[in-house]
This record gives sequence, structure tokens and C-alpha cells, in this order.
Amino acid sequence: MATTTHGYLLIADITGYTQYLTESELEHAQEVLTVLLELLVARTRPPLIISRLAGDAVISYGLRDNFLHGQTFIEVIEDCYTAFRAAVERMVLNNTCQCNACRNIPNLDLKFFVHYGAFAIQRIRDRDELVGSDVNLIHRLLKNRVVEQTGFKAYTLYTDAAIQQLGLTEISAAMTEHAESYEHLGQVKLWVQDMHPVWERKRSASRVTIPPDQVLMALTEDFALPPEQVWDYLTQPEYRSTLMHAHRTEVAGLSNGRIGPGSIYQCYHGDKPTPQTILEWQPFERMITQDIIPMPIPNVSALIEYRLEPIPTGTRFSQIFSKARGPLLGRLLCNFVMKRMGRQGLVDIRAFRDRIQADFSARQALPENSPAFDAAAFTQAASESLHPSHDH
Repeated sequence: MATTTHGYLLIADITGYTQYLTESELEHAQEVLTVLLELLVARTRPPLIISRLAGDAVISYGLRDNFLHGQTFIEVIEDCYTAFRAAVERMVLNNTCQCNACRNIPNLDLKFFVHYGAFAIQRIRDRDELVGSDVNLIHRLLKNRVVEQTGFKAYTLYTDAAIQQLGLTEISAAMTEHAESYEHLGQVKLWVQDMHPVWERKRSASRVTIPPDQVLMALTEDFALPPEQVWDYLTQPEYRSTLMHAHRTEVAGLSNGRIGPGSIYQCYHGDKPTPQTILEWQPFERMITQDIIPMPIPNVSALIEYRLEPIPTGTRFSQIFSKARGPLLGRLLCNFVMKRMGRQGLVDIRAFRDRIQADFSARQALPENSPAFDAAAFTQAASESLHPSHDH
């Protein structure tokens, strides 16, 4: 018998695919869908678990006690969206075919639906089937008036229940409030994030780097957690304190409730804070901060890069220190001190690793991994998109 649990429900739905199929050559259209579905499946990573494919949609869920904190989950969705748009753009740029399916690729887009509630998980063959009234609700949300009322062609639609549970009240102020009414459900309060600006920001963002000739030292350690979860811990002040060997850490300078470029981590060693200003923020990949180094000589700083690379066993975590900046004597002294502290830095990375792995292990055990999907599964999903009842 299935046991009722609480958690998050997510549907990633390719926009306009039904019309795309009806106006395109089926063989090429199915090839396009296969590539895009494979991308969505690949981007649905733990703690999200895929339930199933439904035509041009991927349905997944995450359990409450295993989940990411609110901003990280938003970044998971944004990361998936930018990867999708980049894939569509590559298809357009690299394609020389003049068939309707290939010419219509730019019309495809992506939308997401997020809800929090109660549901039961029934294992049917090799996949998890989700059942319950909250599951019915998120599927009902696929029929909505968001495009008509907001003009957003690609969006993430959050129920208020999801916003509250994820602690996104402040961040949701930058979203568009919306409501839908459904028979037997009444009015549902919703929040809409326009995804097109997310893609435009990603495309136009300038990148901050530490030139190779300015690297002072690099410390590396492997973690038995995926990059999304390492990032989730890395960005939380409580756990960041362990990495920085600080008594406590606070964060200031949030933008619409979000940590990002311009935000400042204040690491306290005793009563004096060491400000770390975020210059580069690439979720699940890298962060660069400019750290003011507490020295007898003022105005000495250094860049620190935190790099996350996926490996078969989890994540390769690197902390890369630049040579110091500022007055010459201060630079020389700072570089000498930081090199001497390299061994302690590696101890701190391992302490951070052990703490977050222990915290994650102490949570409720994850269900079985997402099912594997082969070419036949994607072909079947494409065929379902042609069914008259499948209309998003």
C-alpha cells in the first residue's frame, strides 16, 4: 500500500509542441523532441526524482525532508531553462534542413509548474506513479490563462503553497501574482516568474575569472554529493562558516531576496567581520568572491573561486585563491600568509565536506533513483503528444 508523504511536484512542459508536431514532418519533429526530452531528463537531478514522461512533459517530485532551500530550487529551474534555450539556439544555428520541423524549432519554449502538497507514491513496474488531490491540482494548472493575462510565453508557475513552504515570500515579490479557478478546487493563488529575462541575463552576463598567472594556490577535494546539493550548502551562511573557519557568517545586500552578484558574506572571526563580496555567481558551477584580507596594512584583497565539477562519485570541489591585490608590502605579506595557511584551508574543506555529507545522510532516505529512459521511451512520449487528449 502506498504511503502518503509531503513534498514538491514539478512539471517541465515544452511549450507549443502539439502545434509544432501538427505543422511539421513527424520524423524530424520526433528527433527534435528526443533531444529536448533527453536534456530535461538530464537536468532533473537529485533531490528531484522523475516520476514519468508524459508526451512533451517531464513529471518529477522531491520529498520535503530531503529538499533544497528555496533560492537553490529556483536556480535549478533557471539552469534547466537556460540549458533548454541554449539547445534550441544550437539546433537553429547548426541546422541546414529546410523542412517545416526544422524551420519551426525557434517556436518551441518551456514552462514549469511547481506545487507543494501531499501525495502517495505507487511503484508501477520501473517508475513511480504519483496520486492524490495535490497531484490532480498541478495537472489542472496546465490549463491556465497566464499567457493571456501576462503575455509571458515561457514561465514558472508556483502555487502559493510552494512559495510558502520554500520560504520564497520575499523573492516572490519580484514575481507576478496570479490566480486560477477550477471546478471542485476553487480559486488557487499563484505566482508567475517570466523566464525570458533569465535567458537574456545568462546570455549577456560578463564573466569574472582569475587569470592563470594570478593563481596563488588551489585546494581540491571530492564530495559524495551532486553539485546541486554541494552548492545548496555552500551558499547557506550556517554551513559556509565551517568552510571559512568562522564563528558565524551573515549575508547582506540581497537583491529581491536573492543572494547573487553584489551580495556580501560577512564572516566573523571573533568580533570583526571579513567581507566577501560576490562577483561571479554561476549556480552549481562556480562562485567568485572578493575578500578583504584582515592585515595590518589596509586595502589588501584577494579573489577566491569556488568551483564545482560533476564526477561519477559526486562533486570535485576546488577553492582557488588569487594573488593578493593592494599595496606592494601588503600583497607580499598576504601571499606569504595565505600559502602558509594552505594546509589549514584543506582541513577546513574536509570539515565542510564531512559536515554536509553527515547532514544529508541524517535526513530521510531518498527513494529509488529516477528511472532510466531509452530511445523507445522518448519515441513513445513523442507519440503521446499526437494524442487528441494531450493538449497543453
